[in-house]
Amino acid sequence: MDVKDFDYELPEELIAQDPLKKRDDSRLMILNRETGEIRHSIFHEIIHELEPGDCLVVNNTRVIPARLYGVKKDTGAAIEVLLLKRKSDNIWETLVKPGKKCRPGTVIDFGEGRLTGTVIDVVEEGNRLIEFSYEGIFEEVLDALGEMPLPPYITHKLEDKNRYQTVYAKYDGSAAAPTAGLHFTDELLQKIREKGIDIAEVTLHVGLGTFRPVKVDKIEEHHMHSEFYMISQEAADKINRAKASGHRVICVGTTSCRTVESAADENGHLAECSGWTEIFIYPGYRFKVLDALITNFHLPQSTLVMLVSALAGREHILNAYKEAVKEKYRFFSFGDAMFIE
Repeated sequence: MDVKDFDYELPEELIAQDPLKKRDDSRLMILNRETGEIRHSIFHEIIHELEPGDCLVVNNTRVIPARLYGVKKDTGAAIEVLLLKRKSDNIWETLVKPGKKCRPGTVIDFGEGRLTGTVIDVVEEGNRLIEFSYEGIFEEVLDALGEMPLPPYITHKLEDKNRYQTVYAKYDGSAAAPTAGLHFTDELLQKIREKGIDIAEVTLHVGLGTFRPVKVDKIEEHHMHSEFYMISQEAADKINRAKASGHRVICVGTTSCRTVESAADENGHLAECSGWTEIFIYPGYRFKVLDALITNFHLPQSTLVMLVSALAGREHILNAYKEAVKEKYRFFSFGDAMFIE
């Protein structure tokens, strides 16, 4: 399949720059994946689309303030570092700009020396391994010095850091938010539970590989970066129970989807586990666990558009995106939502 098969026209003004005042006031497009029928709603009305016995799967990863601005110790040149993946206690795989000036041995100061990083290796795609030294607790230092790693298409400054976190975020480790979950409020989740819908929490620490452009013409040749996931026995039991009783497993976001699809056996059964996944879902993939998906509107030619096309069919997805543009839906991380049923 050609990457251009997953392209669409998007006016720049439809890229959402700021979150809405109220999370669940975003618009909701409901797409029937069998017929392609489209309905329009508001996100807090999603409770009417869910049935008792369904299981909602959410990703409880927490975004870390992973963008650091520092200076080279020897020259004072400005350096930007984005933390991608923790390799050990104090060693991180990072994306460094400008990278050419940061050869192994380079020392970078952040916060007037409160945090120091030494480049120890150059790895895949020019990423740098950096060993950090500091006093105290790394997470506290990072919280003081780091900024939320908003995607490059968001040019506005985020006033409240928590708006790039889901209300159920628990475990630090993501370089980007699982954005489909940003629409939920505590109140909406409580109403969902009261209706008899199970909520299963899984964890996948989102890396930038999920959002990187596909640089090959044939999508089959694209390689996904690995991301760490965890599924508890409690979450596995909830998901297995829904499947066994003939109810739906509804994933909130492509990261939750990729987690359960990576961890399931051939029969779609889950058990407590953790590991690294490089799963790449595109048309032709047979879903083992997922029955329906709550998601946002994704970048043209991205692996995420390919994933939703695997679920609903490319033509249905491109038609839905065309409708979303016509109806002036808000796109990408702070944008509106789609429920693929």
